[in-house]
Amino acid sequence: MKKLSALVICGVLAAGGTAWAASITVTMNEVNAQGVGDIIGMVVLQDTVKGLKIMPDLKGLSEGQHGFHVHRNPACGPKAKAGKMVPGLAAGGHFDANNVGKHEGPNGQGHLGDLPVLYVDAKGQATRANWAPRLKASDLAGRAIVIHASGDNYSDNPKKLGGGGARVACGVVVY
Repeated sequence: MKKLSALVICGVLAAGGTAWAASITVTMNEVNAQGVGDIIGMVVLQDTVKGLKIMPDLKGLSEGQHGFHVHRNPACGPKAKAGKMVPGLAAGGHFDANNVGKHEGPNGQGHLGDLPVLYVDAKGQATRANWAPRLKASDLAGRAIVIHASGDNYSDNPKKLGGGGARVACGVVVY
């Protein structure tokens, strides 16, 4: 299995010559109960006036919507839960800097790590850009980006954490 985590930080000089916008490139890998698997692509995260711009370039995912979140820990490996190895569980829970304990999506007042859903086309590719208005690149230092198997309804009802389910891909943000 190929395993790679990468980060690229670059400064972008804004018009007027005074502001810098951080840009991070995170390598995303499949995850399973045995560990971290093959690379499925990259996600570029960039500070903008609208918040954190998320630009995926991913392949090999199932068609449809997928839960997409920033998780607490900079790890993507499996971890035991109730005697069973769970893919990507080493990433911990959703990044919740303010300890609100709620899942309300990227525009709500819940977990800061709630990103917009990831859209995957019929070819298994995700390339649609989106924004997380409450985040900036520096918030992601020492965290992981996780893709879940199912969609996300941005609520804790009827299923906790939006119903995203199993973790299928992960990338560590090294800042």
